[in-house]
Amino acid sequence: QVQLVESGGGLVQAGGSLRLSCAASGRISSFTAMGWYRQAPEKQRELVAWVRNDGVTSYVDSVKGRFTISRDNAKNTVYLQMNSLKSEDTAVYYCTAGQYTPGVYVRVGGWGQGTQVTVSS
Repeated sequence: QVQLVESGGGLVQAGGSLRLSCAASGRISSFTAMGWYRQAPEKQRELVAWVRNDGVTSYVDSVKGRFTISRDNAKNTVYLQMNSLKSEDTAVYYCTAGQYTPGVYVRVGGWGQGTQVTVSS
């Protein structure tokens, strides 16, 4: 089973940027899609963005135009560039491996430890 390790979180002021990275212990090319989830305090975990092997991406409405997900299969790494951060983006962010079925991202495998993102207003 591929292990995923997230990094790059931290404390940033509103309007700032962060770039999250997700390093995999194995080949991510075997997964047709990779995704990022987040969980804010006292809220359910939500799927923020996912990227297919062919580069097609999808985002939750609240981050469209501000976040960019990408993957580098050669480096077995997935990224989440987050710009124009808002206080409501404060959460623990998790990288996941998944499979794509038409219009739907399906997470496979478990969760990593996540990386904390805190946006101060």
